[in-house]
Amino acid sequence: MSTVLVFTQYGGAEAQEFMDRELPPPGPSQVALEVKAAGVNPADWKIRAGQMGDHWQLPAPMGREAAGIVTAVGVDVDGIAVGDEVVGLAAKGHGTFAQHTLLDAKQTVLKPEELSFAAAAALPVAGATAYDVTHQIELEPGQTMLILGAGGGVGLLASQIGKVHEFTVIGVASASKQQIVESTGAAFVESGPGAAGRIREVAPDGVDLLIDLVGGQALREIAEVVKDSKNIVTTADPDTAEQLGGSGVNRTAEGVQKIIEVAQYGLVDPHIGRRFSLTDAQQAIASVEDGHTAGKVIVEP
Repeated sequence: MSTVLVFTQYGGAEAQEFMDRELPPPGPSQVALEVKAAGVNPADWKIRAGQMGDHWQLPAPMGREAAGIVTAVGVDVDGIAVGDEVVGLAAKGHGTFAQHTLLDAKQTVLKPEELSFAAAAALPVAGATAYDVTHQIELEPGQTMLILGAGGGVGLLASQIGKVHEFTVIGVASASKQQIVESTGAAFVESGPGAAGRIREVAPDGVDLLIDLVGGQALREIAEVVKDSKNIVTTADPDTAEQLGGSGVNRTAEGVQKIIEVAQYGLVDPHIGRRFSLTDAQQAIASVEDGHTAGKVIVEP
């Protein structure tokens, strides 16, 4: 038997509980994993709250990304073997806040020796998203990339990717996250009313790319600073971005592999902020849901 955190109905944290279950053998395109570390993301509580649809079969296992050791592979899986250290995304119907889980083999890659399990587990969701959103619009070195919501996992990685490409990066976040945003090499601008004016002080001629990780009114209020509205790309609010002339992020199949390769060579750091044991996974989710944790939150069984 193996322990996993699930939610039993859509709603608040009171719907979360641990349960013991026997992990099924991996099916086609699946990898069985002994979990060594799992990343926590806003999607974890948003799924539970019903904000991302209600098509999960209840009780629904929680957690979307993990790193660990392979214990079995599906019959059609190539390039991954029992005993390998890997990192990837949960298979449909499975979760990573668990002692053991199943991963989607198509979104699972070998973990480089240079990365710890914790660092690797912090990358598949936020890292792949950061990779995709920073590569959708092609910029030249020296051009300006603005990140709205720069203090979270995606924003911090997007900022570092921008610096790798020699972009000028401006990060918009709450005052409490100024230090961690600036640690990536970005110029910091405090979020909230008047943010557009503060951005203009840093970039008087406007910005070449606006990466939005927040959406809503915050996006509307700063959209004016981008030189060409088609260069607004959002992970949070495609409807608003499209109304403004921009678009949602285009997800790619190679995002996980690409961000792991970038991290392998020390070009990005997932900035792990807090680590929790599996027994404290509900506290880990709460810390992300509250929105006050800087950097990535990790659960380690």
